[in-house]
Amino acid sequence: MGAQRITVVTGANRGLGRAVSLAAAQRGDHVVAVGRTVGGLEELDDAIKALNGTSTLVPLDLTDREGVNRLGASLFERFGRIDGLFANAAILGPLMPLSDYPADKFLDVINTNLLAIHDLYRSLYLPLKQAKQGRVLFVSSGVAQNPRPFWGAYAISKAAIENYAHIAAKECQKLNINVNVIDPGALRTGMRAQAMPGEDPNSLRAPEVLCPSILHLLSDECDSNGEFVSLRNIGL
Repeated sequence: MGAQRITVVTGANRGLGRAVSLAAAQRGDHVVAVGRTVGGLEELDDAIKALNGTSTLVPLDLTDREGVNRLGASLFERFGRIDGLFANAAILGPLMPLSDYPADKFLDVINTNLLAIHDLYRSLYLPLKQAKQGRVLFVSSGVAQNPRPFWGAYAISKAAIENYAHIAAKECQKLNINVNVIDPGALRTGMRAQAMPGEDPNSLRAPEVLCPSILHLLSDECDSNGEFVSLRNIGL
């Protein structure tokens, strides 16, 4: 791949992940698009090709721990490095009181939004170290710092991700890897519609408005490390 940036995007087949994948491809990155649905990834690949971009499709449920563990070795063997990781995939889970929250549903959210992210980071750590400047960007939410009733497992998982990002950043202070975390705010996505079914989607920002800021955080030009970056007011 030479000097072409290798950027991994999870949750790439829809919403913010899809928007960032397309923007990264348009910038000239080779996009490693990770998602659960083959059809969605193939549609993304067609859109990337229409931009004269390139991609590698990885149909993978991030709770498949063995699959995630193999991913890093596979990408390292093929590319020799990874320049950027946008760890975007997440699930909302049920919105209900903690007193009624089934333990198995709670665990589903924690497994996807926290433990899978940990497995992914561990798996991709070596190829990230091989980059000239490795960049990692995690995704939080406003409910991580301002908890809402009924958002229990999701809010808890995002609060944990913020701490995870800050700890990883401190551990990478003397390395070539920078780790940051964003709060994207309310966007016109499927997850937002699931969480707020009565909301007018046309009142919300399109995910694409955040792409320049996200691509900057995933670039060599960004020297921030351990930063919480709010994107809630971008595009308003």
